[in-house]
Amino acid sequence: MLVPPALPSPVLTVRPWVDAVIDELGHDARSPYVERFWLGILGPSATWLLRRLVGGLDAAPTGYQLDLALTASELGLGGKAGPNSPFLRSIQRCCRFGAADLQDEATLRVRRKLPPLTRVQIERLPDALRADHQVWLDRPLPGSALAYEELRVRSRQMALSLLELGEDGEATERQLARWRVHPAMAHDSTTWAAARYAERHAADRADDAAGRGGGDGPPDAA
Repeated sequence: MLVPPALPSPVLTVRPWVDAVIDELGHDARSPYVERFWLGILGPSATWLLRRLVGGLDAAPTGYQLDLALTASELGLGGKAGPNSPFLRSIQRCCRFGAADLQDEATLRVRRKLPPLTRVQIERLPDALRADHQVWLDRPLPGSALAYEELRVRSRQMALSLLELGEDGEATERQLARWRVHPAMAHDSTTWAAARYAERHAADRADDAAGRGGGDGPPDAA
């Protein structure tokens, strides 16, 4: 990921950052979740910039040209995009926290959605905001991208798929965490998936044994 001290081009090509997991489980950059919980991490200027970038992708889903000086002026971040400008620092913060990715000096990938906060990010929230986030986990706020129960179902399905691919429980839980599944949900999903995986394979073994036993009997009468 590039985060250069300055952008030599006056125009950036903005492209969508496609991520199947985050696009499914994440929160729109303009959602209440991002405004409530990501704002203090990204900062207000970077959050407003991200909203503007995602809005541009709504109008041009495959990408578009972003005039840096004009956008900086429209956001109230000055008319210049120099190395020490608030506008460039906002781009850098978006890249630093994974909301965007500067692929080269003229191309910026942007996430349409942001993942749920990681455990470390949650622990760094102010006490009141951390409590609000727990309330959101227990009972989703209006406007959430997916209801909590839907998130849990999808997380369990992903955990079961990982086990079926040969991952063990510890590796499965770590992978869910990399996909920004909340640690508590990742643990619950892995436990559920491990039990379901064991039940399924026990049933398969029983079917195989029954099939082998049936093969030794006399053929069916015509």
